[in-house]
Amino acid sequence: MRLTLFSLTIYAFICKALYAETSELNLKSYQAHEWQDTESKSFLYRTASPEKMKKEKTYPLLVFFHGAGGRGSDNRGQLLDAGGLQAFEKAGLRTTLQSHIFAGQVPKGERWVDVHWSLLGHKMPKISDSMRMAFEAVDAYIEYPENQVDSKRIYVMGLSMGGYGTWDAIQRRPNFFAAAVPICGGGDTSLAPSLTKLPIWAWHGDQDRVIKPSRSRDMIDAIKKIGGTPKYSDIKGRGHNSWVDCWKSQEMWTWLYSQKK
Repeated sequence: MRLTLFSLTIYAFICKALYAETSELNLKSYQAHEWQDTESKSFLYRTASPEKMKKEKTYPLLVFFHGAGGRGSDNRGQLLDAGGLQAFEKAGLRTTLQSHIFAGQVPKGERWVDVHWSLLGHKMPKISDSMRMAFEAVDAYIEYPENQVDSKRIYVMGLSMGGYGTWDAIQRRPNFFAAAVPICGGGDTSLAPSLTKLPIWAWHGDQDRVIKPSRSRDMIDAIKKIGGTPKYSDIKGRGHNSWVDCWKSQEMWTWLYSQKK
């Protein structure tokens, strides 16, 4: 049966509507919060808990740093942009892996790390307000007894602008996380010595024109030169959206959630 342009348009509309409905249902599993710091600045974030929790157990936590498209003030974009929410649900983070998830949102015009993405290298700048408040909110979430977070299984992942955020987070707190997955980001190579013992798996498309692949490669090479053993996936033919390959990798999720301090 041949499909007409009209029928294809209707099919696309139905698929888009179903995707939006599914996203809304999944988003309801993520509780919306607002963090207020001592200077009356605010930070929006969402958290999700494992589907089934037992009192005598503790559970891992994934801290997620979104990309530039997730910025805003709706406390939704950080999960809806780039398909993050759908990827996490498909991977079974809340269900199969029984994991907590923390996803903060950077306001429009701001960044996790105050550096320009076109640079071929940078020195770690003063911590951004968003990163500082993300740490504060994460610490409070971990410390709350009812969340039952396993402090030895705190993971961090981020894409693009959030890839920079991931490198920044582990360089500021090298002994805090159990493992890190920075996707198409970049960090300060001079701080590589602090990361030699941290399990890291970086991802980058070799055809990325937004953030140069050398930003990830340089970090991996710097860590390896001083004895570290980070993993690196150089995705052939892939542009800026290497998170697609990362999130589809069952090996990556298995590796990440097997790490423990």
